Amino acid sequence: MSDSLFSHSNPSLTPLAERMRPHNAADYAGQSHIMGKGAIVRTMLEKKTPFSMILWGDPGCGKTTLAMLIAEELDMESEYLSAISAGVADVRKVIQRGRENKIRGIKTLLFIDEIHRFNKAQQDAVLGAVEAGDVILIGATTENPSFSVISPLLSRARVLKLKPLSENDLLNILDQTLEKDELIKSKNVHFEEGVKEKAVKLAQGDARRLLNLIEIAAMMSDTGLIDDRLLKESLKEIAVNYDKDGERHYDTISAFIKSVRGSDPDAAVYYLARMIEGGEDPVFIARRMIILASEDVGNASPHALPIAVATLTTVQNIGLPEARIALAQCAIFLASSPKSNASYLAIDKALGMIREGGSHEIPLHIRNAPTKLMAEIGYGKGYRYPHNYPGHFVKEQYLPDEIKGTVFYQPTNLGSEAQIKQRLESLWGERYGVRKKAAEENAGSVDDKEKEDGSDT
Repeated sequence: MSDSLFSHSNPSLTPLAERMRPHNAADYAGQSHIMGKGAIVRTMLEKKTPFSMILWGDPGCGKTTLAMLIAEELDMESEYLSAISAGVADVRKVIQRGRENKIRGIKTLLFIDEIHRFNKAQQDAVLGAVEAGDVILIGATTENPSFSVISPLLSRARVLKLKPLSENDLLNILDQTLEKDELIKSKNVHFEEGVKEKAVKLAQGDARRLLNLIEIAAMMSDTGLIDDRLLKESLKEIAVNYDKDGERHYDTISAFIKSVRGSDPDAAVYYLARMIEGGEDPVFIARRMIILASEDVGNASPHALPIAVATLTTVQNIGLPEARIALAQCAIFLASSPKSNASYLAIDKALGMIREGGSHEIPLHIRNAPTKLMAEIGYGKGYRYPHNYPGHFVKEQYLPDEIKGTVFYQPTNLGSEAQIKQRLESLWGERYGVRKKAAEENAGSVDDKEKEDGSDT
């Protein structure tokens, strides 16, 4: 094997998260949609018919563990590459090993961690080996593979989305650790009431983060008791370790997002600098700012989105260290811009209505009538072309009858959105007048929803 990822060393020198990796499907936590009875990966293991796949999910949700488990259960030789450090030569070396193994009737699993960081040439090198059956590829990524993995490779692998582990999953992992890990047992690790549950919440769906937290707390405890004070001290330590190791440090990206959303450009630049210095992928930061531009700035500053998109293009074309300047410019602009999440709330409200009530019939007069039969049925009949009317506008019903008059988009009074609001109210006075009255009667409800719905990742 090309790396020790799938091998076992001295337990006293091996991190707890590594020691607690399951070695069979029955012990694998979470991901029932792919690992439950009759699900795609469980079926593949039972039938012993491996296929190439891209595992997409947050850190600590079980991507590497699943790859290890597949290699062990199917008795495959496994080769590990990190996209951060591996080059084309490394890929070709593994592929040659795979060809030799195939002649001997041995299947080779090539696991590529953070495959989204491979460039096109590196991914092309893998593609040929996958097509020829020289290797079974498992790529792990925290990024949407649609944007970072070449289409030919995506078409030859199945993309499996892994979910953050539930609190119940994490509690089970923690209980198994207390019961089975010899080093933890030797320290008599136990918890003050409520602290175990608090540790699970702090893990944020990340099993590795949870076990790292417990391992540090156990090391710092003289008696084996982990209380609230010790948990907080351990959390500080683990945050430092994440920065130092260049991990996907969610605390920092969360602080960055909240600083931009909170209109504090100084804090935004500070956390941006921490991410850059900690080894964060600049493309990941740029993509997060594109989401911020729509979700938190929106139409209050319509220039935000094209600036964020231009920043991503800049980062992809020039890279660090020069790209830090473009990242800083975009972060400062977004933080300094007026804010609105009205578009975000509008699409979620519309999606919620469709999911709860289904899709309603589209009014006939706004349907297209490309055939004579459709015209005879009434498609397009009575449609009024707005450009033929004063102001290029005519009051018309565009929503289905069942939801006519519904307001999804509620523009704010901030920035450019104030002008949008004024125009919409002048065009659809009755509709927005009703909305405005309702909003006054339910003062604060939208603000509360905004706080609840603000996403970080």
